[in-house]
Amino acid sequence: QVQAVESGGGLVQAGGSLRLSCTAPGLTLGEFAMAWFRQTPGQEREGVACISRSGDMADYSSSVKGRFTIYRDNAKNRLDLQMNMLKPEDTAMYHCAAKFWGGCSGSWHLDSGFGYWGQGTQVTVSS
Repeated sequence: QVQAVESGGGLVQAGGSLRLSCTAPGLTLGEFAMAWFRQTPGQEREGVACISRSGDMADYSSSVKGRFTIYRDNAKNRLDLQMNMLKPEDTAMYHCAAKFWGGCSGSWHLDSGFGYWGQGTQVTVSS
């Protein structure tokens, strides 16, 4: 199977920062819109941020706007999520996924059309 691989998670104090990275060996990420999702036990998966295949458009959940930045380097075949001013509510398993059709418009946050899900990287924010 082909899937993304996430890295960069860890334990951080509230107010701190982390940078997550996503790669996908065997895929050309520049062909896909990419997104970060997160999930905690017992909760639905939440769309965090989405970026168009060219990187010229991005969308964020209201809970992370102004704190998180999604960006990509297609030449390096990598997707990143810079997370600043982290809050305990940001604690979750963060997953990377790719979408060929539809980009980041509409209801991308419902995760319809995304595939190549990674195993995730755990982010834990202590108060």
